[in-house]
Amino acid sequence: MTDKFIFRFVAGLSVFVFVVVVILESKVIPAPKELPSFTYFLPKLNAIFNGTCSVLLVASLFAIKRKNIGLHKKLNITAFILSALFLVSYILFHYLAPQTVYGDLNGNHKLDDAEKLAIGGIRYVYYLILVTHIILAAGVLPLILLSFYRGLQMQVEKHRKLVRWTFPIWLYVTVTGVIVYLMIAPYY
Repeated sequence: MTDKFIFRFVAGLSVFVFVVVVILESKVIPAPKELPSFTYFLPKLNAIFNGTCSVLLVASLFAIKRKNIGLHKKLNITAFILSALFLVSYILFHYLAPQTVYGDLNGNHKLDDAEKLAIGGIRYVYYLILVTHIILAAGVLPLILLSFYRGLQMQVEKHRKLVRWTFPIWLYVTVTGVIVYLMIAPYY
């Protein structure tokens, strides 16, 4: 496989994932009328996936600093698999469940003036974290895929250059995924 093929594959896969998320989020394909019983467990599962990935990424950094390449690879592959499972679970939840609104105390999926007043300025903090999380989550996938490719091909210098960007973004996305869950969970 050539680098050109890999770059095209990564770009294609990244665009495909983005399009699937947008289509399912926009509810173009109608969700079932009755929610499966597991639906509201999925956000907690997603937080578990994200939290575990955060720990694995930090452990992976320590492993490579100790020159333990085998452990580094295993930890990253595990984090990658958990992130892929997270993506499937995330898409499934957002396809099945109605939109959850931060601060929606009465559960009507709208935020009225009384609810805005009750939650105050913390909702701006929530939205700042959420927006940065979403933007970086969308952008990190190609970086992760290219970093994996370079690492598995033992192209160490190219891998290091990519990982300087990939690692902090991926870690930010996994950590903020847990924070977003903790902040929105009371409104599910």
